[in-house]
Amino acid sequence: MMKLTIRSVRACAAAAAALCAVPAVLAQDAPAARPAATGGLEEITVTARRREESLQDVPISLSAFSAEKIESAGAIDITWLQQSTPNLTLQVARGSNSTLIAFIRGIGQQDPLWGFEPGVGLYVDDVYVSRPQGAVLDIFDIERIEVLRGPQGTLYGRNTIGGAIKYVTRPLGQETRLDTRVNLGSYAQTDLIVSGSTPLSDTFAVGASAALYRRDGYGENKLTGEEHYDKDVDAFRLSAEWTPSDDLFFRLAGDFVDDDSNAKHGHREAPGAGLTASDPVFKDPYDTYAGLGSDNSVETMGVSLLAQWRFAEAMTFKSITAYREGETDTLIDFDMGPSPALDVPALYEDDQLTQEFQLLYEGERIQGVAGLYYLDATASGAFDTIVGAINTTIATSGEVETTSYAVFADVSYDITDAWKASLGGRWTRDEREGTVYRSRFFEGVIRSPLFGNDAAVPGLVRSDYTNDRTDDEFTPRVSVSYQFSDELTVYAAYAEGFKAGGFDMRGDVVLTPDTVNGYDPEYVDSYEIGAKGSAFDGRMTFNAAVFRAEYEDQQITRQQPTVTGSIASFVDNAGSSTIQGVELEGAVRFTDRLTATYGIGYTDAEFDEYRTFQLVTNPTPPPATISVPVDLSDTAVFQNTPEWNGNLALSYLHELQEWGSVLGTVRGSYRSEYSMFEFENELVDQTEDYTLLDVDLVWNLQDGRTRVALHGRNLTDEAYKIGGYYFAGPTFGNVVNSFYGPPRTFTLSVGYSFR
Repeated sequence: MMKLTIRSVRACAAAAAALCAVPAVLAQDAPAARPAATGGLEEITVTARRREESLQDVPISLSAFSAEKIESAGAIDITWLQQSTPNLTLQVARGSNSTLIAFIRGIGQQDPLWGFEPGVGLYVDDVYVSRPQGAVLDIFDIERIEVLRGPQGTLYGRNTIGGAIKYVTRPLGQETRLDTRVNLGSYAQTDLIVSGSTPLSDTFAVGASAALYRRDGYGENKLTGEEHYDKDVDAFRLSAEWTPSDDLFFRLAGDFVDDDSNAKHGHREAPGAGLTASDPVFKDPYDTYAGLGSDNSVETMGVSLLAQWRFAEAMTFKSITAYREGETDTLIDFDMGPSPALDVPALYEDDQLTQEFQLLYEGERIQGVAGLYYLDATASGAFDTIVGAINTTIATSGEVETTSYAVFADVSYDITDAWKASLGGRWTRDEREGTVYRSRFFEGVIRSPLFGNDAAVPGLVRSDYTNDRTDDEFTPRVSVSYQFSDELTVYAAYAEGFKAGGFDMRGDVVLTPDTVNGYDPEYVDSYEIGAKGSAFDGRMTFNAAVFRAEYEDQQITRQQPTVTGSIASFVDNAGSSTIQGVELEGAVRFTDRLTATYGIGYTDAEFDEYRTFQLVTNPTPPPATISVPVDLSDTAVFQNTPEWNGNLALSYLHELQEWGSVLGTVRGSYRSEYSMFEFENELVDQTEDYTLLDVDLVWNLQDGRTRVALHGRNLTDEAYKIGGYYFAGPTFGNVVNSFYGPPRTFTLSVGYSFR
């Protein structure tokens, strides 16, 4: 049964009333035709349904950002989207520099360990990026970014039960260009971004881009004197496009990213205990006292080939072949001190081969896409858990091999000029083999053979198994829309989401014998009604949606200390929950010079059932830890899901005659309090609402080639948390630490385009 609060009832009722009222208001005085470019406001073409459509015509809750808008905002990487998109959490994962955590409408995955799948899919030029390591994509040389909310399994497949993010790079075109930009800013920021392309013939063009990011740390490791929260990233792309005829197109692209930023350790939020009892607690949230070191390296690369053939007037065949791989070598000092109370060196490796075939049809009243999808992926890794208080090292390693197959189709039909319907479905089969090894009692605070110490001798082997499982599911989607006028369309949609089961790479067979069987799939049933349109002769656009999701067998990762000094891992199919909420976003042009964009998100997410295991001490000697089943739904909450979030930006364009123009923007983004985990903890949670205030001044010179911009971020210097760890007690050094978003910064950006 659905759980409702007075506040959620009022919020949803108000939004539903607003949606119902809009048609009546706008229909009273609707212009005869849609204004060009929506009254001068930015109109974006998207490919959310695998074909080109106007953002305002797609019956999906969708946000889209053009390259011009993103560059004017001075966005460096895709985490900027969180400040401009309703009900989106997009952050750098705890203890990392370039690992991504993503939640949409309360659904996502925080744990980046190999074998765990995200709940929000990330796509670069329609290529699925299966692992979160290296997925905090820096923004350069793009065409647009799209954020699709709600299950997208029909068209985007696996692991999109929360939604999908599409990163679309800029096409090369047939004109020679060279764009350069230099960013200089706070904390010795020095960025160089160069991109260009040139045609080598009437049918063939090549392009390349490079982005070099350097920045000192926001804080300091007070023990070693090294930079903390610094940035040292090199990113490169190469591409070639061949258009032998009007009906044939090929694009070959490759990318490489090297992140050598220092390892990021947490800020101690409470006094230490045991081996960390004398460690300091610093006032500056970016400072640390970690002794494990700063070595960190993340490398990712990929190559893709797009082949497109229009073999009939309304028929196009498309093939997308891609390979990606990544490697991470990092250190996580959980205890944040010089002693090895809880230190973890870690390695991750992954690779994936994907092949997708699409058949697209664009008829007068029927449009659609059908296709086949294949993925062959391997994710592996290892880490040591060094617990100094009990003179023990626990070694963990494993591998997950995944083979996925899918068949999908989605068809839209214009029943009349006003009524449109869309029906789609996808059958997915995931075959998965997991290998897990976990051994305890490498005596002493030393590294295991997994990290080069061949002299270490294992004691009790906790896990050593290989198992496999196969999950398959059919996920449908249906939507109906009605166009009241050229200025208003309303829609209703239903979609199912599915994420396959897997194996817990931290699983301890001694504590939880059933871990060898893995965990089961999770499912989402999503219902949505919405309205899209414009008003006041196209001077205002709006996109509104009310949604409800019924989440079943939710996969939740949890670690809990044991009485014997170990850490037990659980991946629970926790039960069921209900998520409901509202989204509203759009733009307003008050005058030819003054415009505004806005967005509001509300999410009411509650567990109806949370089945898991509680660790207790066995009353029968000898002392041991055993697990007993419990239902924790009365105290569990959704992580990384603020109840309210919103954004507002005001922009004013001032003409300077022969000196060009200046665009000034003041933008604010608000997020209410939220929890880092499924159980509230005031020491690591973001327990207060916060608002980030940014200012942008962009001077476009008259020559059309030169741009000078000044960007101020987090002007009020808000200290807000984006992640944390909690392993309390003296055995682990009382691990209570947090990771914070960027402080106040200023950046001067100068760009010039050679054409």
